[in-house]
Amino acid sequence: MGQKVHPFGFRVGVTEAHKSRWYAPKALFAELLVEDYRIRQYVDKRLNRTPPFAAVSDIHIERTREELKIILKTARPGLVIGPKGAEIEKLTQDLQALTGRKVQTQIIEIRSPDTNAHLIAEAIAEQMKKRSNFRRLLKQRSEAAMQAGAKGVRISVAGRLGGAEMSRTFVQRLGSIPLSTLQANVDYASVPSHTTYGTIGVRVWIYKGMYTGQDVDELESKAAGGRARARGRH
Repeated sequence: MGQKVHPFGFRVGVTEAHKSRWYAPKALFAELLVEDYRIRQYVDKRLNRTPPFAAVSDIHIERTREELKIILKTARPGLVIGPKGAEIEKLTQDLQALTGRKVQTQIIEIRSPDTNAHLIAEAIAEQMKKRSNFRRLLKQRSEAAMQAGAKGVRISVAGRLGGAEMSRTFVQRLGSIPLSTLQANVDYASVPSHTTYGTIGVRVWIYKGMYTGQDVDELESKAAGGRARARGRH
């Protein structure tokens, strides 16, 4: 067995911020956890799986006693907001109906979609459904990420590649990926691609360089530990 750890889980609480930020008494915890899961499922289905395909890569959830704050990271903020903010208003109202709480929605634009692991994985999964040549596809995506400023890229696809009888794994690597270094900013995503001949797993690692003391995440958050940060030297 390979001893593998999720790059994001490995760094949570050290250099990476949690994606759900709230405290709850024991009796309420399970209910809020399920509610978080439902919110993520709903937003993903509504914005990523159906038109307008708004390329939402991350959903952060913060709670206070009265309010629920949902932060969406998207490559196409215009599609999420809609004309005169109509779409975001409707989404907020639907989330209020779903949770029964006051909801505030905030949108953060992803300025470089070519170095976002989730968006790359989604794009590859979508192309695989259309029977694209996976070798060419992985090469193109890796090179685009490196040109956009990534220090290292690794993309792995596994399953019945090209409709073959036997499943196999194909990996494309460029640059370096220091997986064991906590100070390294490694973006990771895993997305299934449901093709006609079976499910193919797509995994993407993007190394963006080291966290430094000057790194300021674009996430506006008042929650404790609400932003990624460099690791202090003790």
